[in-house]
Amino acid sequence: MCLGIPGRITQIRDSDPFPIALVDYGGVRKDACLAYIPDAVIGEYVIVHVGFAIARVDEAEALRTLDVLRAMGDQVAQELGEPLR
Repeated sequence: MCLGIPGRITQIRDSDPFPIALVDYGGVRKDACLAYIPDAVIGEYVIVHVGFAIARVDEAEALRTLDVLRAMGDQVAQELGEPLR
């Protein structure tokens, strides 16, 4: 299963050939390539698929989605490798 979990960009590193973002998913942090949205900025919420940020998400929608995903517990932990906090 692949969940579209919104995460907030907390850091962006210049990398060749594309910038890499550190994305926070409610306490779980993972790297994501910004090849598809290179103009993304710190503080924006994005959806990441197979290591690539593929879409921006409105903050209110991202927070609602994270609340629902926290309620799903095990499914999200399986996808991220640890539970959302």
